[in-house]
Order: sequence, then structure tokens, then C-alpha cells
Amino acid sequence: MKRKELQELAAIRLRDAELLLQGSCWEGAYYLGGYVAECALKACIARRTERHEFPDKKRADASHTHRLTDLLRVAELEEALGEALRQQPEFAANWQIVRDWSERSRYEKRSRSEAEALLNALQDRTFGVLRWLRKRW
Repeated sequence: MKRKELQELAAIRLRDAELLLQGSCWEGAYYLGGYVAECALKACIARRTERHEFPDKKRADASHTHRLTDLLRVAELEEALGEALRQQPEFAANWQIVRDWSERSRYEKRSRSEAEALLNALQDRTFGVLRWLRKRW
């Protein structure tokens, strides 16, 4: 999958999550909200791939996960994240909410407040996780 496709997919999943939230489908909104972050992180990983590069097997294998913290490591964004967390407490709070998402949420009940918190943490105009990732994808 190409970086541009991952970027577009992040936007699509965000729209889907917002529609589910508006329709009082909290679980679906929460679940798809996490995939926004996952697609954005995978776009960051794709950016680090050189054109015509033969992919490193370990990096490629490590990219095939839903764990956001693992994807952050593969994208080599841990240092940048650490700096942002130290400098911006509002961003740190948003990252904490997004980081706790798991693909296992598809089997979990979620409340309206949890779904709203995740989507707000992603979309915050100043300290949103998606805003931060877009600068790096």
C-alpha cells in the first residue's frame, strides 16, 4: 500500500468514525478512530521507505501490527514524540488517550465519552495526534 493511500484511508476512517459517533454508535466510532492513528503511523513508516528500496524484512514484519506504540517505533518517531510530550502537556494528554487504543476494542463496549475523547484527541486543532502525525507523513 502506498503512503498516499494510507493518508487517504486515515481521512476516510476519521469520517466513518465521526458518522458513527453522530449515529450514537460509540463502539464503532471508537474502534475506527484507532484505525485513523494506525493508518497515519503506517503512512509515516511509508515515508521512510526509499523509492525502489528492497524492504528490510524486520522493519516490514514489524509494520504489520495494530499496536500504535510499536508502529511509532518502526516509524522512528519515539524521540520526536518524547520531545512533544515534554513540551506540550495538552498533546501528552491526547497521546495518552490515543495510545491506549487497541484493535481488541472491536470486542469491547465503549461509552459515548470514550469515543468522543478518542476522536477529540485525534482532531484537536492545536494539540491533536493526527495533526502531529500529518507533519511527519
